[in-house]
Amino acid sequence: MRKITTYSILLITCLTISPALRAQQKTVTLDYYFNNEHRKNKAGEQERYHYTWEDTKSSGFSIWGDIFKKNGAGLKSLENEPTRDNLKKTDVYIIVDPDTKKETPEPHYIESRHVKAIADWVKRGGVLVLMANDSANAELPHLNVLAAKFGIHFNNDLYKHVIGTQFEMGAINVPANDPVFKTTKKVYLKDIATLQLSGPAKSLLVDDGHVIVGSAQYGKGRVVAVGDPWLYNEYTNGRLPEAMGFENDKAADDLSKWLLDQVPAKGN
Repeated sequence: MRKITTYSILLITCLTISPALRAQQKTVTLDYYFNNEHRKNKAGEQERYHYTWEDTKSSGFSIWGDIFKKNGAGLKSLENEPTRDNLKKTDVYIIVDPDTKKETPEPHYIESRHVKAIADWVKRGGVLVLMANDSANAELPHLNVLAAKFGIHFNNDLYKHVIGTQFEMGAINVPANDPVFKTTKKVYLKDIATLQLSGPAKSLLVDDGHVIVGSAQYGKGRVVAVGDPWLYNEYTNGRLPEAMGFENDKAADDLSKWLLDQVPAKGN
């Protein structure tokens, strides 16, 4: 008779439980269709960069991706246009800084078919994150058509304009006991497109009367919007002086947890 060791019991347990655990894992998908920037690398080849999971330089989202993974999520990217089918296995869908013609010769604009597919997905329980930029660096008109479905509008302004390394010009204090940014006291955002909210949309972070982060419940899902891609590597907390007390890294962790908590339980 074969002796059952402690290791064998642990292995059997893991093999038995892991499929269920995998089924419960939430998937965070980053858009690579509306944000589709490329550049030549050292070998002279075109490479995708700017707000991607894989980009480990200042321009990437690799740190935020690692934070999502630390909190139990799996990561995906979507290089094709969003449709009902290719959003099916996504729990959180992030659209960042849609391209202008200055950034991409033939940008992919958010069209009516995309608005319908995304809105229907949110209504079924998806969590949508819209991260814009100032109007000189993001294609706001088409993004606003999508945002309007949820009572959100990105303003054509430039709030918290930062000159050079005067980082304090981009400082925003987080209120005590904030329900989203629970461990964060001070964050950095620069050159923000502020938000105008209506209908179901409510503010999540306000600075001196300006709405910085907004959110709306839509069907079973939720939408979160902010007018700056502020959680990329450069500012979490790569370039920010530690002595100034900015906590974008904590904010990324707080927001990631909160977004994953907004995903409805399976079967609801």
